[in-house]
Amino acid sequence: MNNELTREDIRKMQEELEERRLVTRPKIMEDVVRARSFGDLSENDEYKTAKKMQRENDARVRYLERMIKTATIIEDTSSSDEVGLYDLVGVYMPEDDETVTLSVVTTVRVDPGKGFISKESPLGQQLLGKKVGVSFTVRVSDTYSYEAKVVSIEKREDDGSAPLLSH
Repeated sequence: MNNELTREDIRKMQEELEERRLVTRPKIMEDVVRARSFGDLSENDEYKTAKKMQRENDARVRYLERMIKTATIIEDTSSSDEVGLYDLVGVYMPEDDETVTLSVVTTVRVDPGKGFISKESPLGQQLLGKKVGVSFTVRVSDTYSYEAKVVSIEKREDDGSAPLLSH
């Protein structure tokens, strides 16, 4: 499993991994020990909750470790007049008669509500490399597609504002 990630993705993941190992895990362990001291574990909701938090934290640590280990580092190689990773892009959607502002990001930083779409999504794949004024068709499935047009590109760097997905 190779994941195409930016250096900022890796930095954010390493930062979260360190926080989970050095701060979150010890706190959860204290909660487990404290809840265990309450006695009968079969009806101890605090213990069950603490153990659930421990499992979730450990799963997230394993996920982050795996993602970092298998990552392929990518860089934005778009020219100054093409849509690249993290650029702010105005996209006109004729079907809705509206313009949306988006940034194409890696799969671990997606947040559609804030305009961060995956480079692997149908729209993200189509946007990368396009220039202002270019119209294109986004094929979502065999039975559905829609038209879009790039109306503006503001070149940007990955400033870290797109958060990691929290799975």
